[in-house]
Amino acid sequence: MVQPGCHPATVRCLPELVAVGLPGGPAFVEELRRAWDEGHAVAPIDLRLPSLARAAVLDALAPRWVVGPDGERVERPASRPVEPGDAVVVATSGTTGAPKGVVLTHAAVAASAHATSARVGVDPERDHWLACLPLAHVGGLSVVLRALVSGTPLTVLPGFDAEAVTAAAHRGATLVSLVATALQRIDPSLFRVIVLGGSRPPADRPANTVTTYGMTETGSGVVYDGRPLDGVEVRVADDGEIWLRGPMLLRAYRDGTDPKARDGWLPTGDVGRWLDDGRLHVEGRRGELIITGGENVWPEAVEAALRTHPGVADVAVAGRPDAEWGQRVVAFVVPNNPAAPPTLDTLRHHAKQSLPAFSAPREVVLVATIPRTNLGKVARAQLLRNLP
Repeated sequence: MVQPGCHPATVRCLPELVAVGLPGGPAFVEELRRAWDEGHAVAPIDLRLPSLARAAVLDALAPRWVVGPDGERVERPASRPVEPGDAVVVATSGTTGAPKGVVLTHAAVAASAHATSARVGVDPERDHWLACLPLAHVGGLSVVLRALVSGTPLTVLPGFDAEAVTAAAHRGATLVSLVATALQRIDPSLFRVIVLGGSRPPADRPANTVTTYGMTETGSGVVYDGRPLDGVEVRVADDGEIWLRGPMLLRAYRDGTDPKARDGWLPTGDVGRWLDDGRLHVEGRRGELIITGGENVWPEAVEAALRTHPGVADVAVAGRPDAEWGQRVVAFVVPNNPAAPPTLDTLRHHAKQSLPAFSAPREVVLVATIPRTNLGKVARAQLLRNLP
């Protein structure tokens, strides 16, 4: 009998890609294990995507099979096999908006799992991972992967729900990965360690939280609380760009291109600097830097300052073209009291208490909500598109 993924003429199995369109839960984990046991790789599919966007992701990833909500594999035309040793392919839009797949090998997955487990001090005999972030993103998927590699008990939820997360903690979950917005909705003391990714964490974060820096191409966070994991190398180039190297980096993108340099270093597109105590400080994405009057302004620093104003419920900052300044700093503010929102003068004065005057916003736009990605990062391009 010829098995799926084998060519009848040669009876030789080729590793294929299985796209899994299942919600988080035991069925997802079972399908992942099944594909690995058969020698295939897995691509988790975001069920929240509209049909056209989902189709674009599938076209870019070119899986052999798609597992639908009923758990059945449906063969898909125009598929491409994966390389032996490939474990997962994670879709990401990057900075261009075009979907592409990050290919992580079993060796990379294992390296990431061992390094993160060592840093957090995971003990499979007493710890229990909870996965509640989207599995189609590396922040959620990596929790599942490190639990499977390390043999640590695991609970997987369909998504973040404060009550379900709390209940899981009461049932024994000790470790969880969250984003800043989710952290605010639970009692942090329920967990031994909370791994924080996505957007910049709050300044008053609990002592049992660990901040992480990484990306899909690094298989999850590779710098914890500003310090690289074991086996990870970090350098900051003369222009401020952060470069990374380590065994957990991607093999290539699904289209075969490799963003790494020949010596294995990955340019991240992020800008950062080393602090006096040896920790890495990430300023932000190079493309988000605002240059106003010849001065560099990082949006996240301004957001952090404005967020401490009592009249601000939420805020995002971006740069807008300006004939005089080149760009002007624009603050998109969700007011605590829409009937009496903070004024531009008030917010400029507040910002200048902790930042240089050139960082203070020159325009305030009142909004009902701040658009964010699934991992809590501000969708700045969306904000700017909505401006008149």
